[in-house]
Amino acid sequence: MTEGEAAPAAVAERGSRNLMTRVIVAMVLAPAAIAIAYAGGWMWTALVTLAAIGLYVEWLMIVGAGRKRGAVASGVIALAIAGLCLTLGWIDASLGASALGLVAVALFSPERRSWIAAGFFYAAAAEIGSVLVRLDQAWGFVALMLILLVVWVTDIGGYFAGRGIGGPKLWPRVSPKKTWAGAVGGFAASLLVAEAFVAFGLGETGPTLLLGAVLSIVSQLGDLFESAVKRRFGVKDSSHIIPGHGGLLDRLDGYVAAVVLAAIFGFLRGGVDGVGRGLMVW
Repeated sequence: MTEGEAAPAAVAERGSRNLMTRVIVAMVLAPAAIAIAYAGGWMWTALVTLAAIGLYVEWLMIVGAGRKRGAVASGVIALAIAGLCLTLGWIDASLGASALGLVAVALFSPERRSWIAAGFFYAAAAEIGSVLVRLDQAWGFVALMLILLVVWVTDIGGYFAGRGIGGPKLWPRVSPKKTWAGAVGGFAASLLVAEAFVAFGLGETGPTLLLGAVLSIVSQLGDLFESAVKRRFGVKDSSHIIPGHGGLLDRLDGYVAAVVLAAIFGFLRGGVDGVGRGLMVW
């Protein structure tokens, strides 16, 4: 075998190993996340709070502000306090803590202030949105599972459709590997998930399919948004904390976009205590 022939083989072998790593890690993390989501309460809030802190820290690293101790400390403390307030059911207090945290990180960030503040807002929105969706005891877990499964199958369907079909790139300047085939494949997979919920009597056909479609599109936009931020600062992965997957931002970008939109929509229809019902009951 010549050197030119060996190079593609080596790349293919690395790709296979990376895929296997991704699958194994996902098989461990996904059931754990589902179990904690099912438990709800302080366990889910604690997981969400830790994830939000991780998102914020990774964002700071991407924008080159990871060594700004004031911005790091004030943001982490504010997210932790907001999480504690959410655990105690003090929604208004959590919003207040987040608002104060936003002001604090801005004050501690004379350089790249808008980027750092945006990162805190991103993490805080993910934290509050995730808890509000699960808060509804009757429909919270169902709504959260719809969001999680739609995001996951959109990612998985996009990956395999993109690799198997290929074709024109979706937005090569921002994400060179994503294709239109992958986007359509992920979208189609999300509709199958939504239809499965309908089949089990967990939603009406029209609204549930529409919700699944919108969440899939938004999750893909969230993925592209994170890719654009990384491309802006010349970063490939947000971190290497998750083997085969990169960082928390790399894995949760689509989920953050989907859960925040879902929380807003559910709140408008069901109020603070009925976000899940607002999403699932029509």
